Amino acid sequence: MKIAVVGTGYVGLVTGTCFAEMGVEVVCVDVDKRKIDNLLKGILPIYEPGLEELVKRNFESNRLQFATDLSVCLDDVDIVFSAVGTPPDEDGSADLKYVIEVARTVGRYMNKYLVIATKSTVPVGTAKLVKKAIQEELDKRGVNIAFDVASNPEFLKEGAAIEDFMKPDRVVVGVESERARELMETLYAPFMRSDYKMIFMDVPSAEMTKYAANAMLATRISFMNDIANLCQLVGADVNRVRDGIGSDPRIGKRFLFPGCGYGGSCFPKDVKALIKTAEKYGYPMRVLQAVEDVNDDQKRVVFNNLNKYYSNDLKGKSIGIWGLSFKPETDDMREAPSLVIIDLLLQAGCKVKVYDPIAMEEVKHKMGDTIEFAQDMYDAAVDVDALLIVTEWKQFRIPTWSVLQKVMKKKVIVDGRNLFRHKEMEQMGFDYFSI
Repeated sequence: MKIAVVGTGYVGLVTGTCFAEMGVEVVCVDVDKRKIDNLLKGILPIYEPGLEELVKRNFESNRLQFATDLSVCLDDVDIVFSAVGTPPDEDGSADLKYVIEVARTVGRYMNKYLVIATKSTVPVGTAKLVKKAIQEELDKRGVNIAFDVASNPEFLKEGAAIEDFMKPDRVVVGVESERARELMETLYAPFMRSDYKMIFMDVPSAEMTKYAANAMLATRISFMNDIANLCQLVGADVNRVRDGIGSDPRIGKRFLFPGCGYGGSCFPKDVKALIKTAEKYGYPMRVLQAVEDVNDDQKRVVFNNLNKYYSNDLKGKSIGIWGLSFKPETDDMREAPSLVIIDLLLQAGCKVKVYDPIAMEEVKHKMGDTIEFAQDMYDAAVDVDALLIVTEWKQFRIPTWSVLQKVMKKKVIVDGRNLFRHKEMEQMGFDYFSI
């Protein structure tokens, strides 16, 4: 089987590479010539553990190819995956122009039956727009070619995407015909050998499943952050509360860690898009609006704790930051809480020195010379009036405390990810604040 994957961003490149690893012939297509040229040289546009090795192996085996022109690929493939970006419009709704352009390209150049499967996260009803766009182009050509539109949302976690794709907990597929179902079943068969986890449904339900999943996870995070803020006021320990409620099998332990807010390419965008979709139908998503409001406020909590400690006078203070990416094991800076915190610190007149194991280059592109970039985690703490922990990279979990005690001007740590215990920090002489 041969497939095309349009879009070589996070979802597209992981999808194409993992299918190639299972023996499928894959051509990854992107209109960005520079990105394709780099991929041909083995230079990836994203960081994801294990991905570079897989890309290299499958490219050298000729199972994975890269191209800039989808039209020349269509005669050879059975399925076209659309994995292009759906950035939020100014009102928060998903911008579908790239998705529709892929559909129009397929309609202009297809000469045989194809399944066009949407991998991008798109609002309910997008498949109808894709189908309409393809049919319009076929009508312009005066040809009658059968095709199916499917929805195959991804559920990949950045930092663990390869494992998630190769050993999925479920594969959701929305189809309209038995022919499309059989083709998608054949494609995913190698991933289902040990446990059949394919869930077939109608297309609108598949489109909604992706949004509902991300909205639920975002809700758990904001709920726990709300509880954490109340715990601080009433004198309760949110970590003990988390253990207590997470032991209930109806609730579970995952996504109950309090912190300084969620970010990334999915949760913020998808929550906004789902709210906007509901607005179009005259229905207010009251819970999700609260989820978004809590998260926006939560990104300020680390700064607020620091500002309170210094009695609202941060001007001239030197502040170190550990962690910039929105989560560990990625260089993704989209909607990262660190950007909000840095902006607040600069507005307050602080000098900011940062360190992240992977995301430094991404932040340099965004921040330029407005902040200082440290050589390592301890360099970020030299002569600082406070150290802020924003992303829970593993190497931050057991630092050499004697080095920090020696290099920090003031032993103040504001922990946005609750990595340490108050009692131990106090015994070492640190003023320690967590969520």
